[in-house]
Amino acid sequence: MEIINEFDELQIYGGSNYRINDDISIRQPTLGEIKDYGEKKYFGMINTLCSVGADLKWQLNDYYDVDYTKVSDYELFCFVLSKRYTKEDTRILFGDILDFSQMKIHYADEIEDNVMIQYIDSERYIIIDKFIYSSIVNILRKTHKFKRNDELPGNESTRRILIDDAREEYEQNKNKPSKSYLMPMISTMVNSEGFKRNDATVFDMRICPFMDSVARIGKIKNAELLLQSGYSGFGVDLKNVDKDSLNYMGELD
Repeated sequence: MEIINEFDELQIYGGSNYRINDDISIRQPTLGEIKDYGEKKYFGMINTLCSVGADLKWQLNDYYDVDYTKVSDYELFCFVLSKRYTKEDTRILFGDILDFSQMKIHYADEIEDNVMIQYIDSERYIIIDKFIYSSIVNILRKTHKFKRNDELPGNESTRRILIDDAREEYEQNKNKPSKSYLMPMISTMVNSEGFKRNDATVFDMRICPFMDSVARIGKIKNAELLLQSGYSGFGVDLKNVDKDSLNYMGELD
């Protein structure tokens, strides 16, 4: 089974299916497809698949009696997160074959680690190991401009406080009406000078170039404000400004 090792950012931006290996490809939905699928459901799935222990502090503690700082990202994905989703749930991302809910966990002696296996028929099966998992999650994060939660407590007392705070935050917010994640960005972009889509054609955009446009226009506007302030003679001293902040063609965070 050939595994694609290159992480091609331009291919992701271009919106074509991103091939992880011969069996697994990640497709990139349009904003319209996400709208029809259900925005809350879609981003809930993306967040869940990309979650790490720090995102689920109190849930792992209360429901599984697991220390979130001790569970690896891959273990969490195998034993907890992926099982939530059937082929019908993930079709928008992975097409018609991959089905997390049908995967069985096996210990592979040759690599001394667990792997997930979905049997398609007597001769064909799909494997997800730690490397393939990492490739899938990194591409999902890159596509949606998500970052891994790297929070780690300095000691046991802090760990307990963080768990309690996360639980309390959940309780405070669980009954609040949900708000659209995309709506403010779409509204801002279609009303921004230089954005080439309107309120109808924006829904034809695939999620990665749209999220890239949001970040890029923000970077351009920030650079313009800094330069205007610096050259006015009454604002910031450009000598003290990070040069990357002034380069609107620079890397995005």
